[in-house]
Amino acid sequence: MASLVKLTFCGGAGSVTGANFLLQADGKKILVDCGLTQGMKLADDINWDPFPYNPKEIDILFITHAHVDHLGRVPKLINEGFRGKIYSTLPTKTMAPLMLEDTAGILSKNQEYNLKDVYSESNIKLALSLWLGYNYHETIKISENINVTFLDAGHILGSAMVLFTIAGKKILFTGDLGNSPSMLLPDTEKANLIDYLIMESTYGDRNHESREDRRKNLEETIKNNYRAKGTLIIPTFSLERSQELLFELNDLVENNCIPIMPIFLDSPLAIRLTEVFKQFKSYFNENAQKAMVHEKHIFDFPGLHETLRSEESKMIGSVPNPKIVIAGSGMSSGGRIVHHERHYLPDPNNTLLLTGYQAVGTPGRLIQEGVKTVRISGEDVVVRAHVVTISGYSGHKDSDGLLHFVEDTSDTLKKVFVVMGEPKSSMFLVQKLRDNLGVDAYAPERGDSVSFIC
Repeated sequence: MASLVKLTFCGGAGSVTGANFLLQADGKKILVDCGLTQGMKLADDINWDPFPYNPKEIDILFITHAHVDHLGRVPKLINEGFRGKIYSTLPTKTMAPLMLEDTAGILSKNQEYNLKDVYSESNIKLALSLWLGYNYHETIKISENINVTFLDAGHILGSAMVLFTIAGKKILFTGDLGNSPSMLLPDTEKANLIDYLIMESTYGDRNHESREDRRKNLEETIKNNYRAKGTLIIPTFSLERSQELLFELNDLVENNCIPIMPIFLDSPLAIRLTEVFKQFKSYFNENAQKAMVHEKHIFDFPGLHETLRSEESKMIGSVPNPKIVIAGSGMSSGGRIVHHERHYLPDPNNTLLLTGYQAVGTPGRLIQEGVKTVRISGEDVVVRAHVVTISGYSGHKDSDGLLHFVEDTSDTLKKVFVVMGEPKSSMFLVQKLRDNLGVDAYAPERGDSVSFIC
């Protein structure tokens, strides 16, 4: 039986962050993701605008993965009346409270907006009571005409593409697609026989360096910092990037590729999430699983120190150089990294290593673009430290990877909606898909709606 489908791009269009899509079909109102829009701050002002739909009328929310730009506004959704079901993979469900509680701790201190009631313990607790965890490929029956399954996106632990089958037609929301092959995770699953595709485009206009080059560059950056007797500071995302770096550093240390020196994981959230990783070993790729069997403490190695308490973090400054400090947030917009950047950026003997996407307007992006002074936590900080970018550690597919992903199902595609990218990245990928694969692709704007028959 044919079904009319309406798709509205409520967030994540024209922006890498803030994923929020409304799918209406068979009398159901379904959201895919409800994330924070992030730029200059952990959460931009636009996050506190009213939702373009009534949260009380939403039946189901699917969460693709546990990054806050995909689930960070769930407490706001709850606060405004959402009482439907929340579906994700089991690892995402397990990590969600850690991510939400960390976000709540930061946002509850917001002076401009009173967010304590929104990001309250009760709202987070209620959200978790509505949350159900599923395995990949498990069928979720929504209605007579709608079935849903999760496919492995290969982006972070538990990350999923959400595949809707509506009246026999397939609609796939990619969430964020992993930069396969990963040191930890299986490759992104191939998508076949898809009719409508809603896909990310974070790196739609550029490619990453090779795996060999990124490891070589990391090794060389660490050695250069050691020779300069400096501090190497690495802003990193607490979820996945921190664990992947630890995995790589473990291998470099164990194989005597880099000198032994103090390495500080200065992120309480990353430390807690790393414990979750150990619970879901079956979600890792074959090589990582083997390594975990042979090495009991795969995220531990000589020289590594985890600084859970703030007192321990403050003592890092008294540890003699050379040393390495890994801390959040990944775009230098909050977290403990800002303290280290204020302290270490003015010294030319030190190095700042950027390993992930830096959103427009964030301190990380400004430093990456070469500013000589950057404002961090209300203070102007001179940037004299050496700045290095290694793009190969990104958790996102690059431009060619995105093209190859679509290529697997290009024969059946009726339309590709390119989202979750800066406008130039999305438009570049749109043109690349049209020119190389001949598919009908376009980049919607925030608030756009489309309707089609399934």
